[in-house]
Amino acid sequence: MTLAAVFPGQGSQSPGMLAELAAAYPIIIDTFAEASEVLGYDSWDLAQHGTAEKLRQTEFTQPLMFISGYAVWRVWQQLDGKTPVVMAGHSLGEYTALTAAGAISFASALPLVELRGRLMAGAVAPGVGGMAALLGMEDAAVMELCESLTTQTGVVEAVNFNSPGQVVISGHLQALENACQVAKEKGARKAMLLPVSVPNHSSLMQPVQAELAKAIETARFKMPDLPVMQNADAMVPADLETLCGSLQQHVVNPVLWTSTVQKMKELGVTSLVEFGPGKVLSGLCKRIEKSVTAFPTESPVTLEKALSTINQESS
Repeated sequence: MTLAAVFPGQGSQSPGMLAELAAAYPIIIDTFAEASEVLGYDSWDLAQHGTAEKLRQTEFTQPLMFISGYAVWRVWQQLDGKTPVVMAGHSLGEYTALTAAGAISFASALPLVELRGRLMAGAVAPGVGGMAALLGMEDAAVMELCESLTTQTGVVEAVNFNSPGQVVISGHLQALENACQVAKEKGARKAMLLPVSVPNHSSLMQPVQAELAKAIETARFKMPDLPVMQNADAMVPADLETLCGSLQQHVVNPVLWTSTVQKMKELGVTSLVEFGPGKVLSGLCKRIEKSVTAFPTESPVTLEKALSTINQESS
């Protein structure tokens, strides 16, 4: 069995996430405690008792998802889970993947993630930008639609290629609403605004990119111990300059998730484990490559199933 490890980004969070897993594996609480010292607030209390609305606020979502994914990875290591041959993270999850792969320490990565969330939250005024999901349209059709609707006063761009027939678009709110309407007229199965106030991965994030790039440049990155596929090109970087360059452009580049999973399959990956809350990436995997078995790990039951199945098939 050949294993891949993936880490989710925004959208997988929920109040009370990882509570059952933390009760069984105290290293999760320990990881949140370490993070709280850096962040200056009780991150575990927020994850458990924060409202869904607060957890959707980018400046909180990003650190919490980063901590959560890394905490579950620590549990996997503690239990001697099989080592993956490749890693990847969806959007923010790329930071978690790089940290888990040893490219940067948890203590050094967390301030970067906190800065990223804070900068992105303030990139556009409330009510100006957002994201929407289009289902049932080909990638090329979505890109053509966005190009035809983008004007000097309204940007709309295809940014997350999540699975065949599922593309997320990002930009100015009015342009997104127009795009959803036109997409429905062109036969989209669904076209809906997402509960996100930040136009992630669009050109509207350029002011964030410039400031975040400076912080990445001074951070202590090294080549990871395990290969990590990056979002922008679904490739494993050949050197540290390429890795950091891609990360510096991350907030304005698209997430090529469909291509990422397809290339994992080409590498011989037969199983994929999702580290963190929820089952979003496991669900996408089933739509992209049905022959790759995906395992979520957000509870003791799902984690133990992943461990037992993978260990049994690897023996």
